Amino acid sequence: MNDVKEILQVICRNEEVARKFFAIETSILSIHNFRDLFEKLLTEIHDKFSVPRVWIAMTEDNDVWRLLDRMTPGGTFGERLRIIAGRVFEEIVGDGSSPILVNEGLERFSSLLPEGTRDLPGSLAVVPLTYEGRAIGSLNLGDESAERYAPGMEVSLLQQLAVKVSICLANVMAHERLAMLAFRDPLTDLLNRRVMEQVLRREYDRAKRYATELAVVFLDIDQFKRINDRYGHDTGDEVLKWVGNRLLAMSRQSDVVARFAGDEFVVVLPNTGADRAYRFVDRLQTFFLSTHLAHDGKVIPVSVSCGIATLADVGVTDAVALLKKADERLYHSKNSKKE
Repeated sequence: MNDVKEILQVICRNEEVARKFFAIETSILSIHNFRDLFEKLLTEIHDKFSVPRVWIAMTEDNDVWRLLDRMTPGGTFGERLRIIAGRVFEEIVGDGSSPILVNEGLERFSSLLPEGTRDLPGSLAVVPLTYEGRAIGSLNLGDESAERYAPGMEVSLLQQLAVKVSICLANVMAHERLAMLAFRDPLTDLLNRRVMEQVLRREYDRAKRYATELAVVFLDIDQFKRINDRYGHDTGDEVLKWVGNRLLAMSRQSDVVARFAGDEFVVVLPNTGADRAYRFVDRLQTFFLSTHLAHDGKVIPVSVSCGIATLADVGVTDAVALLKKADERLYHSKNSKKE
C-alpha cells in the first residue's frame, strides 16, 4: 500500500512539474522581443520552480547575439546574460544535443557563470539553446543543493523547454529584424532620418525645459558622386559605412548619429554649445584629412563638409529650425570650398 502511495505521489509531482513547464512554454511563445522573452523566461523559472540562479549564456559568434547587441547595447541584461567565446562554449557543452546535469567539478563550467560570480552552485543544469540547427548558448539553472541537478536525473522536460525557447528565439529574430528596419538605416546601421527627427524633437524640448545646451552637426561627403563614378557604387557603399562608423567612434555615448539621406549624416550633441561642437567638427575634419580608406586594394581619400547650429542661434525656435540652420551652414561650407 505504501508503495502505491509513493508511486501516486511521484506521478502527482511529475504532473505538477509538467504543468509548470507547460505554463512557462505557453507564456513565452507569443513574445516578440528579446527583452521580454528573457525577462519572462528567467523570472517564470525562478518563481515557479524556486531556482535561485537562472541565467542565459550565449556565444558571441552567432546572428542572435549580433542582432541583440545591435539593438540592446552591452550591459542591458546585466547578470542574466553571459557572453562567451564559441570555442569555449563548445569545449564545455559539446555538440549541444542534450541538457547537462552536473554536481561535481563545476570549475569546468565557470566560464558559463554570470560575470562577477564568486561561489559555484552545488549543482547545475545546462540546457543548450539552438538557432538554425546550431547551438548558440544555454539556459542555465543553478542550485545550492548538490542533489537538485544530479547526473542521471530525467531531462526530457528540460529538453522540451529548450526546443520551445529555441523556437521563440527564431520568432523573436524575425520580428526584431523587421523592427530594426523601421528605425535603422540598412547600409550603415545608423539611426534613420525619421528616428533622428523624433530624437531631435525630444532633445530640443529637454534642452528648453532644463535650460541646457544643444547642438546639431549636419555633414556630407565631399565629391561623393565622383567617388561612385570612379570606384563604383560598391566602393561608395563602403565609404558611407566607414564614415558612419567613424562618426560613431568619435561621438559620445549620449550623442545621436544618423544617416539623413544619401551621403548626408546628422549628429545630435546634447549638452553641447558652439565651442564644443566646433571642436568636435575639427576632430572629424582632422581625422578624414589624415586618414584614407583602404578598400579592395585601393586607397580612397575622403573628406567631409559640416554645418553647425545651436540653440543660441538666431531664428532657432524649434527642432525643425535647428536642423534647417545646420543644413544651411553645411550648404555655405560646401560653396566656400568651390570658390
